[in-house]
Amino acid sequence: MEEGLKAKAELVLGGGVRLPEGFRIPVRVSRSTAGPGAGFGSLVFAFGGHRVKKPVSYGEGEFDLRDDGGSLSLWKGGRLIADGVRIVPVGFHAPEQAFFTIDERCMFRCAFCASPHLDASASKGLTPEKVVGMIRGSEVRDSIKAIAFTSGVVVSVEHTVGLFADFVRAAREAFPDLPIGVEPYVDDPAQIRMLKDAGADEIKINTEAATRDIFSRVCPDLDYDSIPVMLEEAVRVFGRGRVASNLIYGLGETDDDIRRKVEELASMGVLVNLRPLKCSSVNLGNLAAAGVVPERISPERALALSDMQREAFARHGLDPSDSRTMCFSCGCCDLIPLRPSP
Repeated sequence: MEEGLKAKAELVLGGGVRLPEGFRIPVRVSRSTAGPGAGFGSLVFAFGGHRVKKPVSYGEGEFDLRDDGGSLSLWKGGRLIADGVRIVPVGFHAPEQAFFTIDERCMFRCAFCASPHLDASASKGLTPEKVVGMIRGSEVRDSIKAIAFTSGVVVSVEHTVGLFADFVRAAREAFPDLPIGVEPYVDDPAQIRMLKDAGADEIKINTEAATRDIFSRVCPDLDYDSIPVMLEEAVRVFGRGRVASNLIYGLGETDDDIRRKVEELASMGVLVNLRPLKCSSVNLGNLAAAGVVPERISPERALALSDMQREAFARHGLDPSDSRTMCFSCGCCDLIPLRPSP
């Protein structure tokens, strides 16, 4: 197996990166309000055709960044993990994308999610006009190849989907040539058509957990049975390979559970994104209350699941290299089969 992928697996599943004393960060530190890094300052490190986004600090970290006269490398306990490391600029959450969280607040209580538990001041009061202005004024504007939106659910699902549509329409008008992705929670097929009509090119509707039992405990407010129905409609509206779905593992499921769910979704034309569970002081109590005993996911398990994912995609004619927005295009937080990062 390619050594760079092994290194990426170890980094994705490990902790933060300690920066050397006096190291001057050459780019703006990204502060995520969604995804595995929510609430932490992070940098994107690229090496050997891969990239990974990691929390950073000068005081502590499972990994160490070494700077040898401008030649960067990542180490763990005196062992070289990756050399030829570059730090990649991030404008808005993801490299080469303007990826915005419309609202961090959420009326749902998914145990693994950190976003709703962040300080309320993290809500940036975004508007469609503000987003357009931020992209136009960004110092990395020329590197932005896509726009994407995610959000917690505020007021109601219908209200939040309407917000998505407003943001998509504004972005489509301002940037007609850039692909746009959306990551909403939907509960009505008409909402999917609304987002497509607004100008979205790709959609991600998250499955979250591999089994009904785990889902009912970690996402008690969501409807397990509606998600495959919404995904089928999304494939009909957006097309095969233009629909993605996060599937979190490390919640107590077996590899066979994951295999069955990946096969089910891939057969529908859905790109399944395998996302290792990330635990922190923010979500650990909620996970325990949901009966989840967090697993220590090994790099070997992650790599084996990635191989299984690759085989399922090949059987069903799916290629994540065609994805232009969101997580499959970014490639920082997960092992993406068939798509090494630039």
